[in-house]
Amino acid sequence: MPVDELVVVHTSDVHVDHDYNARRFGGDGVGPLRAVINAAQDARADLLLLVGDTFESNRVPEGIIIEAARALDAFGKRVVILPGNHDPAIDGGVFSHRAFARLDNVAVLGATHGDAVRFDDFDMEVWGRAHRHYGDMDPLHSPPPRAARWRIALAHGHYEERPDRSIRARPSWLCGADEITATAADYLAFGHWNRAVRVGVCDIPAFYSGSPDYAATVNVVRLGAAGVTVERAALVLPPEVMAETQGFQKGS
Repeated sequence: MPVDELVVVHTSDVHVDHDYNARRFGGDGVGPLRAVINAAQDARADLLLLVGDTFESNRVPEGIIIEAARALDAFGKRVVILPGNHDPAIDGGVFSHRAFARLDNVAVLGATHGDAVRFDDFDMEVWGRAHRHYGDMDPLHSPPPRAARWRIALAHGHYEERPDRSIRARPSWLCGADEITATAADYLAFGHWNRAVRVGVCDIPAFYSGSPDYAATVNVVRLGAAGVTVERAALVLPPEVMAETQGFQKGS
């Protein structure tokens, strides 16, 4: 039987690495991911969504990949990862590492799974188009027909209400308002922007979570009989990271 209420935690642009974030988190490059997992545990999340750029690149050392996989395994709850423009699902990339193939609780769209994963006990489907290369792509192109009580769509890209794809001076991974509507989702989880904000002009709740080090929050999404609610929950970050975050936000 489906549960009465589902709690989903949404974040993106975590940027696990062995350089910049590792220094900021006291030498722990997985530190931003651990902060997100702790927030998901505090929220009693049924599902954690990592919507692109979980890793800074596909060139992080193997030890960092293994440590990130261990943190997700220890979380125990279900996790869906969408590869982004920093960590696309390519041969030899981070998500092709054996550490991810062994995680029963983690689905990586475009790598360990296809474009969608279904959770029958939740009567939920999660759909998203992974970045599979470093070039441009349409993150919300051709969503399949809806096939569950709850649908969550994932997209890692740049929102514009009416995107102009005739100009391709650089990859932009554009997502438009009409494409949000076409997903027929109950919630659309965006990644790629550092700030947390709602976008779109329709009734579908479409949100960027922002990156942990800039927004200093995750989105907590509740799906139940009363509909869908979205709130932000604070992350516990090292003092120096919080000081930088506050400086970023004052300057924006």
